[in-house]
Amino acid sequence: MNAHAHRPEAAIEDTAGAWLKILAKYRQPRLSRSAFELLVTVGPFVALWALTYVSLIQEFWPGLILVVPAAGFLLRLFMIQHDCGHGSFFARRRLDTWIGRTLGVLTLTPYDYWRRAHSLHHASAGNLDERGIGDITTLTVEEYRTRSWSGRLAYRLYRHPLVMFGIGPAWLFLCKQRLPFGMMRSGAMPWVSTMSTNLAVAVLAASMIWAVGFVPFILIHLPVVLLAGAAGVWLFYVQHQFEETHWSKTEEWQFPQAALHGASHYDLPVVLRWLSGNIGVHHIHHLSSRIPYYRLPDVLREHPELAGIGRITLWQSLGCVRLALWDERIGKLVSFREAASANIVQQPSGDFKTASQEIINARIEH
Repeated sequence: MNAHAHRPEAAIEDTAGAWLKILAKYRQPRLSRSAFELLVTVGPFVALWALTYVSLIQEFWPGLILVVPAAGFLLRLFMIQHDCGHGSFFARRRLDTWIGRTLGVLTLTPYDYWRRAHSLHHASAGNLDERGIGDITTLTVEEYRTRSWSGRLAYRLYRHPLVMFGIGPAWLFLCKQRLPFGMMRSGAMPWVSTMSTNLAVAVLAASMIWAVGFVPFILIHLPVVLLAGAAGVWLFYVQHQFEETHWSKTEEWQFPQAALHGASHYDLPVVLRWLSGNIGVHHIHHLSSRIPYYRLPDVLREHPELAGIGRITLWQSLGCVRLALWDERIGKLVSFREAASANIVQQPSGDFKTASQEIINARIEH
């Protein structure tokens, strides 16, 4: 993947902070548009769920494929919840909060707990000294090198695609978000948020099981949740885990630069772009998180110079899976193989030019 082909001009890089003022005019949502977006997402989700149930009880097995688009609409509901968390969907705090809390029952995501964790992610994304809550764990080459054998194995397993996009989403949405991990000692709010969401989820699930039966409910809703969860984790992964992303120490870290260059522009096909709520325009979202997702395309259309920053296509994004370690010396994410072949892990004090050339050779051979 050659992300350099899409790097912006130096003028854009030097004025990352100036974009904050330029983007301010896009921050105001349109009430009617937001209501429409909510309606055209909730309606199809409910309809697809019902049609899948009818297919199941009629033993029309091909109809079970409807769990896939249903998962797509559940993902889109999460994106609306995400905008509510930023106060950008209706720009009315109370309305955004209660819409977000309600959607959190469907997405199995405690809204207030998630909102606080996500705000920490936005405030520190790209800061090597502030990694932790709301991030995918990313080690530097040096940190990986100094870990024990078991520590390196654990990190490799964590970064394995089957764990990251299979076991990980199931653990996150079915188990981890049932308790306020990471905020156990942060007061009552995380507990109230998670426990009230758990109670609402239990009531809704019990009602659905009473209405359609336990087996149909599990056969339909569990795949929908797991597929939507896997897609959500994949999107979050690609938005920050790409070769030309940005990481720096606190003393060098600057919000505008980290936001604009630490998040990708995931240039998806139109249908996937719509289902994902334009979240692929992630560099603009991180720079100005109060912009409603349906106005992000307006930004790219009126400021096309931003479209090339961190741009990766659907095909190119598949190559991001192998990237696992941040090399501070060359300022890029590298794979385990590249790190080892360049002798970065075994010889961290080796010649920089030699190591860089070996990385290039390893990529060509790969």
